[in-house]
Amino acid sequence: MGELPDELIPTRASLIQRLKNWQDQASWQEFFETYWRLIYGVAAKSGLTQSEAQEVVQETMISVAKHMPDFRYDPAIGSFKTWLLNMTRWRIADQFRNRPPGAAPLEENDSTSQGDSDHVWEPNDTTSDLEKIWDDEWEKNLLEVAIGKARRNLDPRQYQIFDFYVNKGWKAEQVAKTLGLSLNQVYLAKTRVTELITQEVERLKKEMF
Repeated sequence: MGELPDELIPTRASLIQRLKNWQDQASWQEFFETYWRLIYGVAAKSGLTQSEAQEVVQETMISVAKHMPDFRYDPAIGSFKTWLLNMTRWRIADQFRNRPPGAAPLEENDSTSQGDSDHVWEPNDTTSDLEKIWDDEWEKNLLEVAIGKARRNLDPRQYQIFDFYVNKGWKAEQVAKTLGLSLNQVYLAKTRVTELITQEVERLKKEMF
């Protein structure tokens, strides 16, 4: 499978420094791709409609952009994770405030916007309620981003083996027979891809917290 890239995901500090340059479109695109699903998922599970959750994503990104030139990361004051949560929380509250009096909580055919979680935040709930949703979505987002990064940097065949064996739950013998491999090749590919995804998750935890 070759050597694993040394730096699949840039460090948080370097990304923040690059985001201070409004013209660095590549870094802003990377930031958006890393965080938009997290922000959207939290907004949806907070009780917002799909369109409102999309608005939260857009407004949160705008807020981040406005604050980024003067942003100074200091772990002693608070984590980047908490800072982004606060940005998202304020935009969610804005959406609830902007609803006209008596508006239905969900749009027609929009009941799935809250996802599969039973934990839904409302504006009068405690801060810890939203933090619980944020933490749950954060963990899911870490894994999804790590898998996506790994998949883009892997030999497609290596990921295909992993996908059949782990994601689809095929038996190793079935994977080997279908792809014309030995059992050892299947086990080795599964181990290597799992290690890469685990490394990415750990890297994200260190860089995002």
